[in-house]
Amino acid sequence: MSVPSVVPAAPTGDADGALTEVADGVFAYTQLPGGWCVSNAGVVVGSDGVLVIDTLATERRARRLRAAVDGIGGGPGRLVVNTHHHGDHNFGNHVFGPGATVVAHELARTEMADTGLALTGLWPDVDWGDVRVTLPAVTFADRLTVHVGDRRAELVHVGPAHTTNDVVVWLPDERVLFAGDVVLSGAAPFNLMGSVSGALTALERLRELKPRTVVCGHGPVTGPQAIEDNIAYLRWVRDLAATAHAEGLTPLAAARSADLAPFAHLLDGERIVGNLHRAYAEIAGGPPGRPLDVVAIFGEMVAYNDGRLPTCRA
Repeated sequence: MSVPSVVPAAPTGDADGALTEVADGVFAYTQLPGGWCVSNAGVVVGSDGVLVIDTLATERRARRLRAAVDGIGGGPGRLVVNTHHHGDHNFGNHVFGPGATVVAHELARTEMADTGLALTGLWPDVDWGDVRVTLPAVTFADRLTVHVGDRRAELVHVGPAHTTNDVVVWLPDERVLFAGDVVLSGAAPFNLMGSVSGALTALERLRELKPRTVVCGHGPVTGPQAIEDNIAYLRWVRDLAATAHAEGLTPLAAARSADLAPFAHLLDGERIVGNLHRAYAEIAGGPPGRPLDVVAIFGEMVAYNDGRLPTCRA
């Protein structure tokens, strides 16, 4: 894993979130080590306002993010981009106040409304606080360019990948990529609600951007090697699924028999079960990203963990 090409300023913050300047006026807000519901955010500062990329999972974490954003400076405006519909990236939208404009892909608005606060039910012991579903007021289908002062930020839909509605934020002049959960650093990719094949296509598109710095949805700030690491994992999942499906194994049985050694360092290894379910669905055919029974498959992930819930540090 490589480090950002732009030498960052000294991080500020605490164990719950660190703000690191990865380019002039461009910040990554990271919550390490990452993993389930411990996501990152991005901040782009301009004279007229601030672009905030994702707003975290719990009220406490979102309020710490807002305090960090307000402490940076910049103009009074707040534009919030949600990279996808999962609550750990948007439950804090309301914390930025009624004056903030929320932007996301058109499918993200639909999925956010349909899913609601369901994520909180998977980990009922987490101190979620006052979390809400704040739907985006502005949606788009393919691409949208926003301007933060003199800086251009390109919002690009690359789904289905992690979900059907993934958006990355690309700063072409700084060559900084805010990748959402299309690229993870130090944690296993998770494509149950998206597409394995679609994610590989998306990652190849991101590779072609030649980013210097990649801010992933979870995990440390990195460089383009993270894209290659995610490609390697998902190709392995695709090949494992093809073999196991031909042998008549269920996704859970295939996961239990798989050799995870090359990826044992990644957090959340139980995601292999969900990823195999998605890969099997793609072998069976049908539209990419078609809905699967997420709750039942999550139960199989618990079974894979010998009856333990996946670790959520939110």
